[in-house]
Amino acid sequence: MKNRTDDLIQMRPIIPTAIIHDTMSSEEYFQNATLRPLLLLQNELLIEVFKNYIDKHKNVFYELSLPKQLDYIENAIHKDMKFRNSLKGMIIGQFTIEEYAIYIQNSSALNKRMMHLVKERLISHIQLFQPQMAKVI
Repeated sequence: MKNRTDDLIQMRPIIPTAIIHDTMSSEEYFQNATLRPLLLLQNELLIEVFKNYIDKHKNVFYELSLPKQLDYIENAIHKDMKFRNSLKGMIIGQFTIEEYAIYIQNSSALNKRMMHLVKERLISHIQLFQPQMAKVI
C-alpha cells in the first residue's frame, strides 16, 4: 500500500505563481504551499457545493444585483457556520498528517486565510453561478 502523504502531495496541482521563500511567515508559507494547491484541486467541488447552497436557499442569489451577489458569497462563507465548516472540511480532509499538525497549532489564522481564498475563488467564478450556467456544468 502506498503512503497517504505521498499520494496526497502527488495529486496536487503545482501553482507557479504561489511564491514560497524563507522570509515569509509560517501562515503565508502554509497558504502558498498547502492551501492554494488544495483549493485549486477542489475547485470544481467548491463550485458545485456553492451551486447547491444557492439551490437550498431558494435561488435568491439569482435575483440579486452583482454587488449583492458578492455580499451573498461573503455572508455565506463568513456567517453560515454549517456551510463554513463544510468548506473547511473539504480542504482539511486533503491535508497530510504533517500539515494537519501545523494547522492545529494556528487554526484560527489559517481558517481566516482559507475562507478568504475560498471566497476569492467563488467570486472569480461568479459567472458560473448565473441561472443559465448553473445547470450546464
